[in-house]
Amino acid sequence: MKHQGPIAGIAARGNFVATAGYDNQIILWDAQKHRALARGNHDHLVNHCRFSHDGQWLVSASSDYTARVWAVPSLRLHTVLREHGDDVDMAVFSHDDRRIATCALDRCVRIFDLDGLCLQTMRGHTGNVLSLAWSQDDRFVISSSVDGTIRQWNADSGVEVRVTDLQVRSDSVEIAPDGTVYGGDDRGRIAIIENGQLHFVHAHHAGIKNLSADFQNGILVTLSYDRSMAIWRIGGNQRLEELSRSTLPATVWARAATLLDDGRVATGTFGATYALFDPETSSWDCQDVAAGSAINAVMQLGTCAYTVGDAGKVVCNEVLTAETGSLCNFLVAAQGHVFTGGHLGQLFDADSGALLYSHHSPLNCGVAFDRAGQACIAIGTYTGEILVFAVHAEGGVDLLAALFVYENAVKGLSYSDGVLFSVCASTDIAWHRIGDWSVITRIAKAHERIVNGCCAIGQGKFATVGRDRTLRIWDLLAPDAPQVFQSAHPNSIKCIGINDDASMILTGSYGGTLALFDLHTMQWIALQRPTSAGISSITWDRAQHRFLAASYDGGIYSVFP
Repeated sequence: MKHQGPIAGIAARGNFVATAGYDNQIILWDAQKHRALARGNHDHLVNHCRFSHDGQWLVSASSDYTARVWAVPSLRLHTVLREHGDDVDMAVFSHDDRRIATCALDRCVRIFDLDGLCLQTMRGHTGNVLSLAWSQDDRFVISSSVDGTIRQWNADSGVEVRVTDLQVRSDSVEIAPDGTVYGGDDRGRIAIIENGQLHFVHAHHAGIKNLSADFQNGILVTLSYDRSMAIWRIGGNQRLEELSRSTLPATVWARAATLLDDGRVATGTFGATYALFDPETSSWDCQDVAAGSAINAVMQLGTCAYTVGDAGKVVCNEVLTAETGSLCNFLVAAQGHVFTGGHLGQLFDADSGALLYSHHSPLNCGVAFDRAGQACIAIGTYTGEILVFAVHAEGGVDLLAALFVYENAVKGLSYSDGVLFSVCASTDIAWHRIGDWSVITRIAKAHERIVNGCCAIGQGKFATVGRDRTLRIWDLLAPDAPQVFQSAHPNSIKCIGINDDASMILTGSYGGTLALFDLHTMQWIALQRPTSAGISSITWDRAQHRFLAASYDGGIYSVFP
């Protein structure tokens, strides 16, 4: 037993470690032997897992809109928690193990009993709720969100007790026995709320994506997209003492960590199993961690179909061209050269593997365009910047501009008629003039949920897709009045592509469905599901006059028309 995709969640209790994977699996491991013991399955990505305090149960949170409770060590399914209307990001047992709190992208916090009965639904967050924790006495639940707030709820009545505004997204929150709250934010700060007072400790150069605490031993662990992990000793009077800091190996995902009883830290990875860090020796154990076959990007260039994914291997027509050594998210071509990059924040020549540029946070997407006769590429980052490079004939690049556009990840870029168009995880979108990089206009809350991708239609028009399962078409002449088309996708739309004459758009979902939209009739005309794994990327194959869709299962599907 092993994972076939990234490990997004991890938990430890006694001699057990549990991992939650984007391959829909929950796996239980023997912590001493690092050996898989049992597994369970969700119907979609598994985002998080946590043991009960008595070690008898494991709860998992999934993008199939459920949390599930499993018996330990058999992983026999006990019950399914069903009330949420979107991806469940976290599920946590109360200290007495009688209740489970959950949070989801439907912006709700819910409390269930062990039999799956929903006891409370708490509404108030205006953005996706990403993490939560119980107070020591189980009277309160603390939650953090994309909306920049940390909220305290009465667990018995469901009433909101307190709101603390960090003014920036927070992915992870913990609460100490004395009631002090610790949260990691997207500016790399640890927010400390003590007796209602807010204080910040600057901890990382990019967003903190995971914060894990062992309050019994006074230890706090933070993982960041600046590719580092820090271990802190918790002191009094809002004091944190940094004990150690380590650069994360390329295979480690900064999303998940847990402390083992022996003092080691176990982390999520992009591979088959979890990694281990020993603070005493400052060493990493990544044995048997091998990246899976998931493809994150596909691009047709001439007769070559380029792909790249979790393993960082660039392949052209099934022939390996380069190895970057880390997960890559995109492919973009200019001046006859192909570029890629991803989790390490590094931009590579995709044919040679040569490192061209390093950024302080992961790279997510790219687009090519011409600016006054100069070939350029724009790269979107996880920290909201758009990096613009001039591309030389020999393949070298020079940074022309760094556009500080968003505070959240840039999810998609496209270009048309002198305009650079971008979309953000915050649901914002923006148009920039490439002549002077000035903002033409910007729309907040362009979608009801995270915007995942975009493409250019031409004549000042762009299309976007997102978690709200809609396709939206934007006209620069009337940016406040998009055309909105609800899709038949049962899951969030991940990606979008357009054919060469701009007559058809293809969209792909995290559930493996592909939906075709006719731009002449402005109607959806076909839906198919070539795989049960998510669709990660779409490109148009001019030679075959068909779309190519890449999947997290490692396959490339030639579809439509």
